[in-house]
Amino acid sequence: MVRRRWRAGAVLPTLGPPRRPLSSCHVTGDGYKASPPAPRAPLFVLSHGAALPGAAGVAGSPAAAAAAAPGFPMGTEGARALVERAAALTLQTGNLLNWGCLRKKCPATPAEEVRDCIQKTLTEWSSKIGQDLNQEILEVLECTVAQAIEKINPEERDELKVSAKLFIIGSNSSSIRDAVDLACHALGVAQLDSVIIAPPPVEDGTSLSLEYLQPYWQELENLVQNKKIVAIGTSDLDKTLLEQLYLWAQVKPSSNQVNLASCCVMPPDLTAFAKEFDIQLLTHNDPKELLCEASFQEVLQESIQNAKAHEWIPLWLLRYSVIVKSRGIIKSKGYIMQAKRNAS
Repeated sequence: MVRRRWRAGAVLPTLGPPRRPLSSCHVTGDGYKASPPAPRAPLFVLSHGAALPGAAGVAGSPAAAAAAAPGFPMGTEGARALVERAAALTLQTGNLLNWGCLRKKCPATPAEEVRDCIQKTLTEWSSKIGQDLNQEILEVLECTVAQAIEKINPEERDELKVSAKLFIIGSNSSSIRDAVDLACHALGVAQLDSVIIAPPPVEDGTSLSLEYLQPYWQELENLVQNKKIVAIGTSDLDKTLLEQLYLWAQVKPSSNQVNLASCCVMPPDLTAFAKEFDIQLLTHNDPKELLCEASFQEVLQESIQNAKAHEWIPLWLLRYSVIVKSRGIIKSKGYIMQAKRNAS
């Protein structure tokens, strides 16, 4: 057996395999190269929102002291108690490029990626929450992993393009402003450069119409007028509906996404209309339902063994990306979502 001596004051090596930094040649699912994340000290967010530097397992660290304090053992019991009492939940994954474990299953479908991100965020968050069942009840629970949160440096803002795609799940147009505000706050920016809205859910047997789309688009227009968004776009609209929206809207759609899984070639009439009115046509591979109610409840149950997971309904999901304009690489990518609990 080889024995090693460590001098007083030396830093002991951490247990487990070292985290492999992201290579600059890594190609993401969006077709861009991902730049290596800047090193940062790990942070842990406790149930009251205080950020503690250092690792919980390091003797003498604030997190270790908190974990050793009476009534504050680390685990999922406290997280379960908080979830069962809260009325709403907001989840932020932070920059996925800082999550090395999420790249092991790459490439994955968008739905698999969303599910994995939500599950790992909930699991990591719940492991840092105290088990004190008498802790403060929070009306809106914030589930974040502090070491993955990465705000944009104001000095670099002009060099970056911040884009987002919003998926409305179990809510209405009123949640659009909440989603945009949370995205701006999470990234530390005053406005988003581009927001694309996925087709809002419609009842079975009905098709998406201009009348149904109008309140959602009006909310986006208000955000453009309030300088929270620069440009707004649509997704999966055919030529007829896109033309109707364009002629009616005050703020015209700047782009329209087309799912190539449903059409291998861009429809000629859609291409001609977009070219005439300067609408950018983009492609995507998102499924019609990126995150359903049953999938979220299943992830919630698996992550923190919440006996009341069936009461939770996802309201919306926002996916954002931060791209370096001059190099076309993704600097940051993540998800933000909100859910509510329907207690019977």
